[in-house]
Amino acid sequence: MKMDRQAQFRAREALIFQVAEQLLLENGESGMTLDALAAELDLAKGTLYKHFQSKDELYMLLIIRNENMLLEMIKDAEKAFPEHLAFFMLHHLHHPERTVLFHQIEERLSTTGVGIHLLFSELYQVRKQRLRIIFRMTESYLENIQSAMSVRDYLASIWALTHGAAAILNSSFYQRYLGSRDTLRVAYIDQALAMPKKQMSSTEQFA
Repeated sequence: MKMDRQAQFRAREALIFQVAEQLLLENGESGMTLDALAAELDLAKGTLYKHFQSKDELYMLLIIRNENMLLEMIKDAEKAFPEHLAFFMLHHLHHPERTVLFHQIEERLSTTGVGIHLLFSELYQVRKQRLRIIFRMTESYLENIQSAMSVRDYLASIWALTHGAAAILNSSFYQRYLGSRDTLRVAYIDQALAMPKKQMSSTEQFA
């Protein structure tokens, strides 16, 4: 059974995004040209423009795609908070080059990007939706373990730890001294889970 045109378009777009992200992570921004992308996909360059209008727009679509992946992960109601935390951190720490590069590109485009305001609105809507879920989940977790740490402080600390860990894992200098990456990832997750337990409520401390 042949796919209809709309299904073919969506399938081709998914492949374009997959290959574009791979090229970007392997070669950096300077090496990820639309000519190289078209050649890798064996498509005419004009075909790419049916899916996005510029390289900046392509970057934004890749960042939104990644944000949607994170949103879908957090919607899994079967997982407890520690498991969600581990999945979030491993998403970033298994591909630290993506975390570092996407953050740099987003910050750059937020000030220099042209014609992508609507895509930033879309990105922020997805992110806000994810953060609302995370905030409620974190608030409940901190209450359950009777931690005195605020939701803001805990989430900001998790973000800082995760992005700092991604930066060192992606460092061309420091990564040669890190040893086993797997044990280091586990250590970072353990640190993140331990943080609020160091700030227990006064009731818990004197129980």
